[in-house]
Amino acid sequence: MFYLCSYKLWSLFLFIFGSIFLFIGLIFIYDNYSVFFDWEIYSLNSVSIYMTLIFDWMSLIFMGCVLYISSMVIFYSSSYMFHDIFKFRFLLLVLLFIVSMMFLIISPNLVSILLGWDGLGLVSYCLVVYFQNMKSYNAGMLTVLTNRIGDVAILVSISWLLNLGSYNYYFCFYYFVDYSYWIGYLLLLAAFTKSAQIPFSSWLPAAMAAPTPVSALVHSSTLVTAGVYLLVRFYNLLMFMDLSYFLLFSCLTMFMSGLGANFEFDLKKIIALSTLSQLGMMMSILFMGYPNLAYFHLLSHAFFKALLFLCAGLIIHMMSDSQDIRHMGFVINYLPFTCSCFCISNLSLCGFPFLSGFYSSDLILEYMVSNYFNLFIYLIFFFSVGLTACYSFRLIYYCVSFKNGLYSCQCYYESRDMMISMVILTFMSIIFGSIFNWLILPNFLLSLFPLECKLMPMTFIIFGSLLGYEFSNLKLSTLNLGYINLLIYNYLGLMWFMINFSTFSSFSMLNLSKSYVNLIDGGWCEYLISKSPLSFLSYLSKFFLSFHNNNLQFYLLGFLFWFMFLVILFN
Repeated sequence: MFYLCSYKLWSLFLFIFGSIFLFIGLIFIYDNYSVFFDWEIYSLNSVSIYMTLIFDWMSLIFMGCVLYISSMVIFYSSSYMFHDIFKFRFLLLVLLFIVSMMFLIISPNLVSILLGWDGLGLVSYCLVVYFQNMKSYNAGMLTVLTNRIGDVAILVSISWLLNLGSYNYYFCFYYFVDYSYWIGYLLLLAAFTKSAQIPFSSWLPAAMAAPTPVSALVHSSTLVTAGVYLLVRFYNLLMFMDLSYFLLFSCLTMFMSGLGANFEFDLKKIIALSTLSQLGMMMSILFMGYPNLAYFHLLSHAFFKALLFLCAGLIIHMMSDSQDIRHMGFVINYLPFTCSCFCISNLSLCGFPFLSGFYSSDLILEYMVSNYFNLFIYLIFFFSVGLTACYSFRLIYYCVSFKNGLYSCQCYYESRDMMISMVILTFMSIIFGSIFNWLILPNFLLSLFPLECKLMPMTFIIFGSLLGYEFSNLKLSTLNLGYINLLIYNYLGLMWFMINFSTFSSFSMLNLSKSYVNLIDGGWCEYLISKSPLSFLSYLSKFFLSFHNNNLQFYLLGFLFWFMFLVILFN
């Protein structure tokens, strides 16, 4: 009971603070106001240590959204993790995760950003390996090794920034120097590893080994969105660079993850691949030159993706912990509220009109169309939108609609605590996009399009949804085509074999480092360098210890030595 109360108290605490931050952020948008907080922690002569914080509309609204979603996830976890014996440790890890994200959001200083950035990576490793089995250990190792690349990139960029006289992105980039390109490339590398863009995409589906509430928090507003937020903040540096290659990589990430989700049968991995697709969309529009639009989609995506994961967690919970969507069916008869929230979040993900995801994704497509990019980018964007609708309606067909799976529902009730958090997130998934659209729409230019261009996103959404539902109904992906074209289906369903390549490269490096440790650190280097002072000093100590023990042999040898010396001297 104590643990249950602690979950609910922390949920209430985070909900109150999230609401306060959201309200203050709205005031800051209205007044175009920001606060730069510089706190001198320690000073000795000319050396000073500062803690710098930035409170503007972007950081405050993002903080409010993170705390709001975190409160719902913790309230949901009070029921979901009720029978877990380590539930208090789980709560502490989730709170550490939230604190690390807060450091990342409100820090304009790259050193304190690294504190939150590294904290996210380490705590995410602890959460991925929470269920202690070999699959979780492998997934956690792949996650932490991939994120280490980004940590090293930020460390090197800190040393480069030292030449500019400050670590703050508010002060450093008002003038451009020769090596600013290197700082930009290092930050892009860090953002690509954290937001799982090609070629670092394979850790994101592997991180599904974590508990479902953690997945809801990670994929909505914390870990994977940190890379997008970092690039939004550092866009003053990136705007001087050629970002066309990075635009190509992010578009391919969006397309590849949309294809993979249509051939996947693990419920949580399908939602993880949809997160990867949306991250590719955010990165793409950012590289096209619209960081505020990427930030808008980041916030609207956070609410419906958290809701999607919480609904999926409850469905998995009721299906005897089976995550295979082929085992599901008729779930709407047993979980009506959950399936209603699940369908709303899926429609918002597709970009259904007047839901939260529609406002940001429709704006992104309009601005992409109005820019002078090539036909490849144009087609891949609209195909990815169609693929999003395709796998969303495929999920609805397998999980919700009247198709009998292999398992029957094992528990015929919905927990009240889980339902409260899902209903509140459903409310935000419906209204947040329109509210935020009204707030930031004056910052965007008015775009006028012909009717066919305006209706093209809706056409692709309708066509993709019909395609996904009908292909699932005909079972083309599993029976008729899957066994015949096995290589093609494996290639498309396994993220273009990127998972095999990443695991091979990561674990081959681990084996190489182990062999070097055994050969050098534990071999000749240990014997000749590390142990030689110890061996010499231990020999000397034994030698002098024998003197202190009044050894008679040494006295006699010393007497003979001095006697021979005196004889030789006087002769």
